[in-house]
Amino acid sequence: MFAAGHFLFCLFTFYFCFFTFRLYNNHSVMSENCLFCKIIDGTIPSARVFEDDVCIAFNDISPQAPTHILVIPREHFDSLDKAETGHKETLGHLLLTAAAIAREKGFSEDGYRVVLNTNADGGQTVFHLHVHLLGGRQFIFPPG
Repeated sequence: MFAAGHFLFCLFTFYFCFFTFRLYNNHSVMSENCLFCKIIDGTIPSARVFEDDVCIAFNDISPQAPTHILVIPREHFDSLDKAETGHKETLGHLLLTAAAIAREKGFSEDGYRVVLNTNADGGQTVFHLHVHLLGGRQFIFPPG
């Protein structure tokens, strides 16, 4: 009886630690609480400028340039740091979508900036990978 009880206790402890680790280090377990996931499902409204089966793009509510659009994948993954080999097509699609939007909005020839902040020190504040498309003014280098 003790061995079975001890086994169940160890099993419970393992699962508790595993899901707690994922909760605080991957955020994918909490995607139902993700701001961008709520924008994707329409729970939170946004000014969408593009939408397809892989991503959506909408105007940033705190623009840092005359044009500031966020391009986000429909699939939730926290950051570039958490991206895996299986995300290659999605990541490429986000960049090509940003370029297409820049052409459509008419600022591609003047130039634009694409930014992908990663984790807290990289400036990421919403932990759902997203690309910032900024245009309509001249940018300096190095940034920040």
